[in-house]
Amino acid sequence: MGEIPTARLVELAIDLTRGLTTKNRFERLLETVRQSIECDCVVLLELNGNQLKPLAQQGLMPDSLGRRFNIGDHPRFEQICQSNTPIRFPTDSELPDPYDGLLLTSEEDIHIHACMGLPLLVENKLIGVLTLDSLTPTAFDEISSRTLDILSIMSAATLNTAMLLRKLEDRSVHSQKVVEELTHEALSKDGGELIGESTAMQKLKKDLQLVAPSDFTVLIEGETGVGKELVARTLHQLSSRSQQPLVYVNCAAIPENLIESELFGHVKGAFTGADRTRAGKFSIANKGTIFLDEIGELPLSAQSKLLRVLQNQEIQPVGMDKVEQIDTRILAATNRELANEVELGKFRSDLYHRLSVYPIKIPPLRDRNQDVTLLSGYFCETLRRKLGLRQLSIHSNALRRLQNYRWPGNVRELEHSISRAALLAKGSAKTDIVDIEESHLQYLNNDLNVPVQESAYSEKTQIKEEGLSVESLKQATDDFQRQLILDLLNQHDNNWSSVARALNVDRSNLNRLAKRLGIRIKKTVTLRE
Repeated sequence: MGEIPTARLVELAIDLTRGLTTKNRFERLLETVRQSIECDCVVLLELNGNQLKPLAQQGLMPDSLGRRFNIGDHPRFEQICQSNTPIRFPTDSELPDPYDGLLLTSEEDIHIHACMGLPLLVENKLIGVLTLDSLTPTAFDEISSRTLDILSIMSAATLNTAMLLRKLEDRSVHSQKVVEELTHEALSKDGGELIGESTAMQKLKKDLQLVAPSDFTVLIEGETGVGKELVARTLHQLSSRSQQPLVYVNCAAIPENLIESELFGHVKGAFTGADRTRAGKFSIANKGTIFLDEIGELPLSAQSKLLRVLQNQEIQPVGMDKVEQIDTRILAATNRELANEVELGKFRSDLYHRLSVYPIKIPPLRDRNQDVTLLSGYFCETLRRKLGLRQLSIHSNALRRLQNYRWPGNVRELEHSISRAALLAKGSAKTDIVDIEESHLQYLNNDLNVPVQESAYSEKTQIKEEGLSVESLKQATDDFQRQLILDLLNQHDNNWSSVARALNVDRSNLNRLAKRLGIRIKKTVTLRE
């Protein structure tokens, strides 16, 4: 034990030249490591900026591949990344291990006693890390330096081969840099990166890679909470316009009488209150990309103005006689079925066809349920940093409940659910190593997979059974309506227009009802610069 058989080294070397998938190549590497060194888990991580991204693992909880480890948050990773040689941490090391609580070998909170890290270097440049952990304190004491050096070299070569193949698939070094920029930006903004390995997500990623380099107008369709804005950011970052502005416009938040001014700008004195000349969003996005979110909310009068932009690539600011030429790529998103809206006369057919040059349909989370595990791991690691925890893990029973839920609110609901569960778990934990239990997910209507808006009704109908009393039928009705609206606001991320559509009521009527029920209507920001 401790020495790698020559025959296995030859096989690893041959693997580097074979037409294996990246996943198979990584798995064969990890198998060789575990055959050579007895350990409870081994993880291959790629360096992405100041983060380590797990690419393959054996021995950890399945959600670990969805995690992203900030090197500065983990002293052991920091030491490994700063070293040029393998590091064996002392058994009595007080440095926290990033995998504490994540081992498959135990559901209990057991600290890993033996830890070793191999920096993976190519031409003296760090590209990743290989870590080995064991619950046996002396597991790594007798491993020869030669064995560790060989493992480092072979692991670095395997990872580097995968990275080179990825660059070839992206066709250019520039495309790879764009992907790295995207990952860095996505992790620093809400919504994160595109997480998921399901068939539906792989198809989505291929579609984005295909259409992003073009200047085609893209219509992004999908239910509330699936990540339409994240897809728009991805398209922009993968395009040749990535160094130019990406301007976001929430069409549902613009008052009808200000739409033309907000989109195309106005000159001083064009209307009452126009005390200065103001550039519109299309002008700001010139040479870049404009993202028209909730495009289905635009009134018909504004749709005709937008059609002119798509046809001629020109705008006319309010109060100006001449037109301006622009070079702006248009991305649009909607949670409505625009084809149906066209049939109902609520959306212009000519604008619909102009927008849907290349339509992209984002699958709901219930159609890619196998991605719940990776997404859960990703959100857990993000929350661990936000809550200042040493570790945040998900118990297997809790993970099964998440996997069996249908997620009417999609990825956004999953994120919010894990956030609430993490707070509950932290509140009952005695240490900074927190485990989310199934009991922390009691608010999920898991038994019947009932959407949130139906849960409010089911709770209210139990008044009689629970022996509760109400002052009157009107009071009970008000309580039901108040809870229903609050639940829908939470599900639709406080978007009043979406809530009105879900209830099939006019937005102004919903506002009046909310005021009567004492629900505060928050003022929304019209546009985000």
